[in-house]
Amino acid sequence: MAMNIPKGVWPTMITPFTNTGKVDYAALEQLIEWYIDHGVHGLFAVCQSSEMFYLTLEERVSIARFVTNQAAGRVPVIASGHTSDLFEEQVEELQRIAETGVQAVVLVSNRLASSNESDEIWFERVLQLIDRVPDVPMGIYECPYPYKRLLSPQLLKQCADTGRFAFLKDTSCDLQQIAAKIEAVKGSSLQLFNANSATLLASLRMGASGFSGVMANFHPNIYVRLTENWNEEPIIADRLQSFVGAASLIELQMYPINAKYHLSKRGLPVSLHCRSKDASAFRENHKLEVEQLDAVYRMLKDSLSS
Repeated sequence: MAMNIPKGVWPTMITPFTNTGKVDYAALEQLIEWYIDHGVHGLFAVCQSSEMFYLTLEERVSIARFVTNQAAGRVPVIASGHTSDLFEEQVEELQRIAETGVQAVVLVSNRLASSNESDEIWFERVLQLIDRVPDVPMGIYECPYPYKRLLSPQLLKQCADTGRFAFLKDTSCDLQQIAAKIEAVKGSSLQLFNANSATLLASLRMGASGFSGVMANFHPNIYVRLTENWNEEPIIADRLQSFVGAASLIELQMYPINAKYHLSKRGLPVSLHCRSKDASAFRENHKLEVEQLDAVYRMLKDSLSS
């Protein structure tokens, strides 16, 4: 059942909106092409970067279907989108997402149990979900909102042993935990993708399968080169790691508005409109940070090609 997830870079996709607040599918089409042109290995649609908690179910389903159709098999597409608190509503949400044709449906770890509920309760609900949403591979996303529920290596192994899971977006930002999780699922179809830029190269050396994080909305090609060639280009890999680790600090500054600004400066018709943040609070200094980071990126890119 579990699919063979390609290793490499899986951007957590943003959602472009028109200035009136509707999903901008014309811009989304160009954004999908931009990701693919930069060599990404897959697309993670309908996630927190997509502002999924601020999208209606119909919008989440429509976006997942649109991205899948536009990718047209060139890269695989996975999607999440179960945001409700009630279990039965989550079942419906995940069934609807599964029907869009995505290659895997991603469970949000904090949706399956409250912060004070046990791992045993969490896993019981996982078993119920995979029974209610059959015939599609699954992933897990340790989403930090509304609270971060990290999976222990033991719990992750239980998920892997079901044979239904192919993808973990790890948000622990902790190399010791990452190493233990990789060891726990060794030999299974479940692969770990690191969401944290600062620990990326070290995690790849431990056996992580790639990167799935917000910074692939800024410099996907840098992440592609790092994940594809870290072993063959160790000196260059260290240079790339130094850049991506420092550059990732910008995600603390008005994301995803700053990512939308960056993409607009790259020529994509992406407005700054967001539902999760107020775009009017995006000030000139925020714009300068994005522009100056891009200048550093271009210097790095030029030095690598010289």
